[in-house]
Amino acid sequence: MVLSAEGLVESQSRSKRVVRAPEQPRPRPQIRLRSPQVLVVGGYAGSGKTELGRILARQTGWPMLDKDKLTRPDLEAALELIGLSPHDRESETYLSSMRPREYEALMAAANENVSCGNSAILAAPFIREFKDTAWLDRTEAAFAALNAQVSVVWVYCDADSMHGYVRHRGAASDGFELNDWDTYLRAIDLDSRPPVPHTVINNCTSSTPLQKQAADFLAGITGGESA
Repeated sequence: MVLSAEGLVESQSRSKRVVRAPEQPRPRPQIRLRSPQVLVVGGYAGSGKTELGRILARQTGWPMLDKDKLTRPDLEAALELIGLSPHDRESETYLSSMRPREYEALMAAANENVSCGNSAILAAPFIREFKDTAWLDRTEAAFAALNAQVSVVWVYCDADSMHGYVRHRGAASDGFELNDWDTYLRAIDLDSRPPVPHTVINNCTSSTPLQKQAADFLAGITGGESA
């Protein structure tokens, strides 16, 4: 009677009834490797690094660790307590005292996952970090000690595409860039790349869809392995 009331059983005759199962969400893929993978995804504001991270997470089932999501509430509260804008990302106070703590929190979350045998996807600008060979070497060595492999990913986006993405998302923290876009562009180097082996994902509006690039990238680092 309950199934009939919910429309899951349809009586077609005195001797025939049909059970109709509602559409069930398909289970997400779970790729579990013998050696965990740590995907370190970086790029400039609006390049699409967080979007790529989410796509990779959907395709693998691995945890997606985004720096802003992990640290923003505490960071904004701390900035307000010392009299700065909660959206400040340019002052010397933020850059020297708070930014390093954000990355410490992100790497600690990744370390916790890898210590449990899980792969992890890290999304953050990593602008300073990807220019620092010593930081990259230390990061690779630290995760290697946990039997994990690190893959460095740089999300490239041309200036026009990036400007469109930043305007579209309308994040308060992008105010500095949008208020003087030309000055911001002069302060960054769109041709910069990490000084270690890495993968470049092209997120220009005319590029191959991120889903396809993500799938190809994953095929390359996993080799079809799952366990």
